[in-house]
Amino acid sequence: MRELTVTSRDAGQRLDKYLSKYLNKAPRSLIYRMLRKKNIKLNGKKAAGPELLAEQDRIQLFLAEETISGWMEPVRLTASRYPDILYEDDHVLLLNKPCGLLTQRAAPRDESLVDQLLYYLADQGQYDPGGSGYRPSVCNRLDRNTSGLVLAGKDQQGLQFLSKLLRERRLEKYYLCLVWGSFTEPLRLRGYLKKDKKGNKALPADREVPGADFVDTEFEPVTQGGRCSLVCARLITGKSHQIRSQIAAAGYPIIGDPKYGDAAVNRQFRDAYGLRCQLLHAAEAVFPECPEPFSGLSGIRMQAPMPEQFTKVLKGENIYGERSYQ
Repeated sequence: MRELTVTSRDAGQRLDKYLSKYLNKAPRSLIYRMLRKKNIKLNGKKAAGPELLAEQDRIQLFLAEETISGWMEPVRLTASRYPDILYEDDHVLLLNKPCGLLTQRAAPRDESLVDQLLYYLADQGQYDPGGSGYRPSVCNRLDRNTSGLVLAGKDQQGLQFLSKLLRERRLEKYYLCLVWGSFTEPLRLRGYLKKDKKGNKALPADREVPGADFVDTEFEPVTQGGRCSLVCARLITGKSHQIRSQIAAAGYPIIGDPKYGDAAVNRQFRDAYGLRCQLLHAAEAVFPECPEPFSGLSGIRMQAPMPEQFTKVLKGENIYGERSYQ
């Protein structure tokens, strides 16, 4: 029999999710069967799985050690560097993701922002890759070719708090994008997006259709150049490809965007600047008043420095504005 004690970092999550992380090779169906057969108990009593864990709770695994070991695969830290950290406290991290880096791994050989996060926390003694319990993770995702702010929870409490802010839309998020054309007036776009899984694209619609999500974005002009414009986008809702698909459908494709952009325009900027990423950057997050233990975030306007490639294009196109997120 093996007994696990829930720490403060693990408290607040469901028992079944905790077990799925600990016994990471075991199918979820197998874990539920072990719970039903009382091979796994919580505080000495039968449990179903949805129970929320509290600090000092005890999880008993009435299983042979070789069985437990066979259902566990050690986490391998494969990152080559630390993430770019903009803010850190006991519970959360705010990171600046570069263009070209995945937020989460898509294939075993990938290096992602999450891999860099785990590598950093393990190196600082704040995460045990071979231990039980909470695995630090991110709360929001950016496309590989989008740069900027990503929120991460160092423990379950931090992850749940940040996720709640996002879910309740209490965190203001602003993006900067360079679009083709003269964008001179504020624009609020409401509509629907339906995911085309085959093409991995979001298809805009002006009315509700089955399987579509409602989306709402505010776009504000920052400044214009001779042939393109710097635009600030404020997310009201947050769906995959929301900004990219909406502003392209409105006639202002983001420069460098391979899915929704203009291929001929993209070629021009690739030839002129060596551009390899779409010019979309998660520039700023504004936090509301936050309770303890997150009061350090209260009222913060966290800004992610703009990538060098982005600023290179702005300079080359003679685009300068009073509003700056750098």
